[in-house]
Amino acid sequence: MAVTLRLARYGVPGKPFYRLVASPHGAKRDGRFLEILGTVYPMTNPPQVTLKEDRVRYWVENGAEITSVVRDVIRHSIKGYIEAREEHRLKKIQAARKARKARAKGGKPAKSAKKK
Repeated sequence: MAVTLRLARYGVPGKPFYRLVASPHGAKRDGRFLEILGTVYPMTNPPQVTLKEDRVRYWVENGAEITSVVRDVIRHSIKGYIEAREEHRLKKIQAARKARKARAKGGKPAKSAKKK
């Protein structure tokens, strides 16, 4: 099941607050969710954000998609976490490209993990 980290809107007209939730990919914005991960109160200056950092990390590491707004909230709340993940992902992609180019040139084939 694909999971998305998104904001669900609550509150009254003119005084919103949001819950950061892990929800199934096809669920509506304010519909079904798997877990509440935090809250965002945008009407305060600066916006008040509370997160369950360990649960956010759990969902992100297990492949949950993150909406752009939630990515910004996490970036401001958990300093360096999103940047480190993106940097690691970029290095992994670059290593795979380098290995493909080496194979295409007829260089050494990449080592594979074969059991004897």
